[in-house]
Amino acid sequence: MPPAKTSYVCLPCRASYKQRRPGRHDRADRRCPRCARPLIHVGAAFAPPRRRDEAAWRTLSLLLRAGIRFHMGCTDGPGYRPRTLGEVRERLTYARRHGVPAERALLLREPP
Repeated sequence: MPPAKTSYVCLPCRASYKQRRPGRHDRADRRCPRCARPLIHVGAAFAPPRRRDEAAWRTLSLLLRAGIRFHMGCTDGPGYRPRTLGEVRERLTYARRHGVPAERALLLREPP
């Protein structure tokens, strides 16, 4: 059976790459083939937006900077992730007003 693959992203290039999962003896940093900057490991359940969709890539960069990734869950995938800048803003406003960590607020399907 071939080794499992996972996704890596280069935000400046707006590119996603499937590569084999890192092992114990692999180098820690993976580099973008286009710009040679470090790639961000986003997880196996990641579906990249189209390269021309600037709003989707901006939303993705906000999620990644907040520490949110797209790893598979036990049965149902990675769970809810905001898809638009409006959804991100709504959840970050909720986090600021109620003292909730941004990482937790961004994963809420509907802010209370």
